[in-house]
Amino acid sequence: MLLHKITLEEFGAYSGKQTLNLLTKKNRPIILIGGLNGCGKTTLLDAIQLVLYGPRARCSGRGNRAYDTYLRESINRKADSTRGAGITVEFTVPVEGHEHYYRVARSWRTSGKSVKEFLNVFVDETYGERARSSRRAVKPEVKISPVLSANWADHIEDLLPLEVASLFFFDGEKIESLADPERAASVIESAVQSLLGVSTVEQLRADLVALQRRQRLSGEDQEVLDKIQNQEREFESADRDVEVANQELSRLRTQSDKAKKDLAAVEAAFKNEGGTLFERRKELESERDRVAQQLADIRAALVNVAAGPLPLLMLGKQLDEVRAQAEREQAAAQAGQVLGVLEQRDQWILELLGDDVPTQARDAVLKKLDADRKKRTKTAKLEVNFDLPHNALSQLSALDQVLLSDTARAQDLLQAAAEAAEHLDQLKLQLEGVPAKSKVAALQAARGQHQDAVAVARAAVERAEERVAELKRRRTNISDALERSHQERVKTLIRAEEVQRIITYSEKARGTLERFGGALLKRHISRLEVAVLQSFNELMRKNGLIRDLRIDTDRFTISLSDADGEPIDPGRLSAGERQLLAVSLLWGLVKVAGNRLPSVIDTPLGRLDSRHREHLVERYFPNASHQVLLLSTDEEIDEHLLGRLKKSIAHTYTLVHDDTTFTTTVEPGYWWNTGEQHVA
Repeated sequence: MLLHKITLEEFGAYSGKQTLNLLTKKNRPIILIGGLNGCGKTTLLDAIQLVLYGPRARCSGRGNRAYDTYLRESINRKADSTRGAGITVEFTVPVEGHEHYYRVARSWRTSGKSVKEFLNVFVDETYGERARSSRRAVKPEVKISPVLSANWADHIEDLLPLEVASLFFFDGEKIESLADPERAASVIESAVQSLLGVSTVEQLRADLVALQRRQRLSGEDQEVLDKIQNQEREFESADRDVEVANQELSRLRTQSDKAKKDLAAVEAAFKNEGGTLFERRKELESERDRVAQQLADIRAALVNVAAGPLPLLMLGKQLDEVRAQAEREQAAAQAGQVLGVLEQRDQWILELLGDDVPTQARDAVLKKLDADRKKRTKTAKLEVNFDLPHNALSQLSALDQVLLSDTARAQDLLQAAAEAAEHLDQLKLQLEGVPAKSKVAALQAARGQHQDAVAVARAAVERAEERVAELKRRRTNISDALERSHQERVKTLIRAEEVQRIITYSEKARGTLERFGGALLKRHISRLEVAVLQSFNELMRKNGLIRDLRIDTDRFTISLSDADGEPIDPGRLSAGERQLLAVSLLWGLVKVAGNRLPSVIDTPLGRLDSRHREHLVERYFPNASHQVLLLSTDEEIDEHLLGRLKKSIAHTYTLVHDDTTFTTTVEPGYWWNTGEQHVA
């Protein structure tokens, strides 16, 4: 477990919102928090326990007060009690092999004479995986969990049992208890029972006693008992089948996910090698042939158009000349036809004039008529005569319409031919980019194999899911039948022989557990004795003062002996030596238990001389845990000890108390180092 941050808002002496960064780094496990007496060091220790355990927290400031009363009185006296107070702690903890990020926020406020408490638990289940995959600091994205919020008391017991936590969150009072030989036995017993797992065996024995007490039935019909026993066996079998099926489903899902990842990798490689173009080769070739045929058809259509009158467009000048010649020939023909009629007209006019017309007038008329005929005769005569047909002009007009239509058709065909040619060039370029079969054959085969593997894995997962659903339905049916049988059993009496059998085997089991518990206790006590003695010798300045240390497994008292094997009365040790012995006991318990939990220590340096203090600072605090919250006054961790401890410190804070407002604020730094202590 690793604490990341704690935020106190109007809690106890702490005014406003105060936040402490508790993260540590390698070889710097200590967060040093300084404060004079009465500034709130113990309040900070209480806050960590309160936010985690609520009414079960063993807060030093609570005493015998009711929980609601304690919460009400914990609101800062300068704050509005209707707005209340709150504590938030953020931490990571490994659960079933994965690291989870939690943010637990407990707040409360007054409402009339009552106190309303609120608990919200936020969790990020992917924090550990994202942090490992990114290889850098990852800011977690947490979301509220209504289920955890409602069942936090049970969940925290699984993460960090209260009995275990009390051995890692300790203050001077706990040290004093362990330093007193008469009071140490109960603390040692509680620590050994909870931290080393002995209490679990005792709980099993207590459960067996409760089971025996519930056996008050006799004379029940054997058929009903057999039915229930069979159903219980069926249910256990069905439950095991469901568990096995779920495990198999999980395994198959993992295989399926791996197959999908492998396929994605092969497909990416296949694409990079031009495999997509290779697969489209036949499609591209077919498209190329189609476009080539389309281009050939267009060109053939152009040839057909060109086979008609379209080439005459190149003879535009000549066609104009032919048209002019046709007009001249048409005019000449018309003039030739008119000349014969004009001669008859002229003769008719002369006859009409007769002899009565004066000669001068007659001559003038004849002259005009003669001039007109000469003019028309000139028109009828052509220098060049091609003997064009009489409808040549109409034929030329029709030719103009045909050429206009063919020109538009040719332009459309030319545009289509250009587009088809461009499309064909693009297809040829794509086909030129198609890799050789030898380059992608292996990848293509591998991709096919992976596709088959994905399909097989998906089918296996679907079958497994159906299998799990079927087994769950079977288990539910058996459970319902078992419940009905139990209801039927309640209406009858259990035979006395069955009751006696349960009692007999319970007694045997209790005896076995008692022997097992004794053996387990002795084993742990032996390890604990070695660990405590080793820790004590590391902290003592009188080397060799104690050569042996024993813990009585019945009374949990400590016996000491010197180098000559003579017993040493713990009461004869100095106050400082007893205090070091108490610290050694806690240190030894932590070593034996192996729990990687933070240690929160209200420094036990009050009765130690300078040498003992140095040993504690140099040998214990840096090694007490992977994360150590050290609460100290300026006289306990003074400037000299700070210098010796500095290399192990990640952050330093000072609790500054305002005697006029009776409030405390948190400021970075310690008395003899200004500003935040940073990790190198």
